[in-house]
Amino acid sequence: MPAGPQTFDLVIAANRLPVDRVVDPDGTVSWRTSPGGLVTAMESVMRGRDGAWVGWAGEPGDPPEPFHEDGMFLQPVGLSAHEVREYYEGFSNDTLWPIYHDVIVPAKFHRAWWNCYRSVNRRFAEAVAEVAAPGATVWVHDYQLQLVPAMVRELRPDVRIGWFNHIPFPPVELFAQLPWRRALVEGLLGADFLGFQRTSDAENFLRSCRRLLGMTTKADTVTFRPGGVGAGGEERHVRASAIPISVDFKGLEELSRTPEVQARAREIRESLGNPSTLMLGVDRLDYTKGIRHRLKAIEELLQDGAIAPPDTVFVQVATPSRERVDAYRRLRTEVEGTVGRINGEYSPIGASAVHYLHHSYPRAEMAALFRAADVMLVTPLRDGMNLVAKEYVTCRSDLGGALVLSEFTGAWHELKQAYVCNPHDIEGLKQTIMAAIQTPAAEKRRRMKALRRRVSDHDVQRWAARYLDALAAAPKKPERSPR
Repeated sequence: MPAGPQTFDLVIAANRLPVDRVVDPDGTVSWRTSPGGLVTAMESVMRGRDGAWVGWAGEPGDPPEPFHEDGMFLQPVGLSAHEVREYYEGFSNDTLWPIYHDVIVPAKFHRAWWNCYRSVNRRFAEAVAEVAAPGATVWVHDYQLQLVPAMVRELRPDVRIGWFNHIPFPPVELFAQLPWRRALVEGLLGADFLGFQRTSDAENFLRSCRRLLGMTTKADTVTFRPGGVGAGGEERHVRASAIPISVDFKGLEELSRTPEVQARAREIRESLGNPSTLMLGVDRLDYTKGIRHRLKAIEELLQDGAIAPPDTVFVQVATPSRERVDAYRRLRTEVEGTVGRINGEYSPIGASAVHYLHHSYPRAEMAALFRAADVMLVTPLRDGMNLVAKEYVTCRSDLGGALVLSEFTGAWHELKQAYVCNPHDIEGLKQTIMAAIQTPAAEKRRRMKALRRRVSDHDVQRWAARYLDALAAAPKKPERSPR
């Protein structure tokens, strides 16, 4: 290890740092917590731990100098504008994301994107190696950094390496389409332990190892020799198992109970005309989230006369996402056009049927929205977990509200008392929404109580503890010291 850099026993590596750079009108630079499920979950996990976080600062160009924020050491990784286009917008979000989400839109394959992805992953691995103390635990996150585990192992064989996938892992028939499938699998197998949201995701990975690369699997473990048979390397064993992520139940519940949040929830309802039923959707503006299907169901319910403003109102919060990727630009145009058509046809003067908000909102405002909503619509076509469902349940300490939940989310495997739907089945989705509206209050309270018990018992701290325990217990042979 080179002398000088500060090192840590726990190192997190993710595509983004947990903060965004903010420049005030007077030129003062500050940092604020980034939106997104990964950062929200890991923020509470890292609180009180002496660790480092390696990630991109969110702007192209040279990275800022390393700095401390909220007790955490942040090691920025720089990306050029070209690398943002090819590594992030290109390979990560126009190649991997579609393949990992059932090819809802076609994936694009470009060798230049792959070369850039590999180069950026190498830069992340070098940054991790620089700040990891001898024998450190390195926890790599998500699909943008699938080559990092093997690259870190090459640079620092003394550290223990884990990787967690926040999105689904595709069936072998879809993963097989990737020209770089072997390199991706071998990159992941540099880890000691691989964590997934669902058992089916872990099984898909193990199946890919077996069927595409001819590796041996038994239960949840892959056995292989780096470089293949005859390469001379030591045989390795890597576990791949489901450890579903969760939310900071205690912190979010406390926030939702504050007088300020509860007053804001009442204010939101008043601003919408105090409807009998307020329905809410909160998503990144992404084609995987089922927003178009949800709007179709709402439009048909309005057409059928089953719901009508101002008695029933739907609010859709659509957080801006990947706006330079063609598929996302087309989605925004389509969604905004649909909202306009619905309001034009079904809204009386002064009472919109659909309120569409293309913004990010702070945590307290989201908690107030959750408290205000009578029915929460979480209807993705495919999602690794969907923490919004768990956040909504966490905020409902009053036992009010009803959760409509897609069976294609990881959350569905835990939140069985939700009103479950298949978002592809528009008629069935309409029926599920109406059931969530019309079910007697006592039954809704029973369901919400059971949902809250599940999220409380399996919160983000328990998720992190389970993951780190599994990583610590993963098989690891003694290896040479770092050069």
